[in-house]
Amino acid sequence: MTPLGAPGGTPAPAGRLRAPVASRANALHPGAWWLWALGLAVAASRTSNPLLLGLVVGVAGYVVAVRRTDAPWARSYGAFVKLGLAVVGIRLVFSLLLGSPVPGAHLLVTLPEVPLPDWAQGIRIGGRVTAEQLVFALYDGLRLAALLICVGAANALANPSRLLKSLPGALYEVGVAVVVAMTFAPHLVQDVVRLRTARRLRGRPTGGVRALLRIGLPVLEGALERSVAVAASMDARGYGRTARVPAAVRRTTHVLTLGGLLGVCAGSYGLLAAQGAGYGLPLLVAGLLAAVAGLRLGGRRTVRTRYRPDRWGARAWLVAGSGVAVAALVTWSGAAVPGAMRPGVVPLTAPELPVWPALSVLVGLLPAFVAPVPEESVRP
Repeated sequence: MTPLGAPGGTPAPAGRLRAPVASRANALHPGAWWLWALGLAVAASRTSNPLLLGLVVGVAGYVVAVRRTDAPWARSYGAFVKLGLAVVGIRLVFSLLLGSPVPGAHLLVTLPEVPLPDWAQGIRIGGRVTAEQLVFALYDGLRLAALLICVGAANALANPSRLLKSLPGALYEVGVAVVVAMTFAPHLVQDVVRLRTARRLRGRPTGGVRALLRIGLPVLEGALERSVAVAASMDARGYGRTARVPAAVRRTTHVLTLGGLLGVCAGSYGLLAAQGAGYGLPLLVAGLLAAVAGLRLGGRRTVRTRYRPDRWGARAWLVAGSGVAVAALVTWSGAAVPGAMRPGVVPLTAPELPVWPALSVLVGLLPAFVAPVPEESVRP
């Protein structure tokens, strides 16, 4: 008998428990990864401390490194990291060229200033560049980059097809449209590569206008055939059939869904604002509950079944709960040390790492130990 938690029948070291190897039976629900990543993003939005932001990015990167698969969507994390670095660079360039309202005493350089008309007062191009304004722009850019990297972690860990399949019945049509749109582009690229390879093997040119026209026609024909096949399969599976629901239920669904979305928007704004933590979280929770109730009621009109639906098990609760815990703990502990969460730049001082918010961010490492291990990671 193999020890508890040994992946693939491989004996685990004595006294050490390991997460199981990922399979179809114990696959983690993709929604859990998104809740975990959004929790890290909320924590990143509550601070401009570069040390805490670097810790959030490190936690997200470590979990992605040990729990992502070899699937095509898992490669998107690097693109989000590059996008985040580009955002930091663009923010610094804008601050360098357009200036900043932050006063500074450490002058770095004076750029030629472009004279502007009177109606453009408050805007300048060029002029004095201080160390304080560049540090302020760096902090601001790092926060936005951390948000993008957290979203990239969710994209790299959550299977998009399974996530769309888990959508509630009220969003069934949207999910089908997104699936068709997501599968169209990869098939189109595969057809182009296949036809260009075939022409190259036959000794025919693959570049130029004539080759493009000869390749484009078969590609469009194949796309049309696939569209007809998808439409036929959707019709055979009863797509578009709706059940009759009372008018009162429809009105209640609209009120709950619209009110819930407004509550989510207001709550998200409160969490992102500097002084909105007191009302942001209650509004966000109330909006989510109302939106879920509206989507639940709206799903009654859609008659459909799911083949092998994803289960929300104990590991999904732990992964999602770790993200929610990070957001709540950072928001709560940050209220005790507001100066360390948002270090000032006037006067220019080195940022300090607050202990309790840093320990709160480390809770986000829990998925690296409880989420199922990808099969690629345990191959000999």
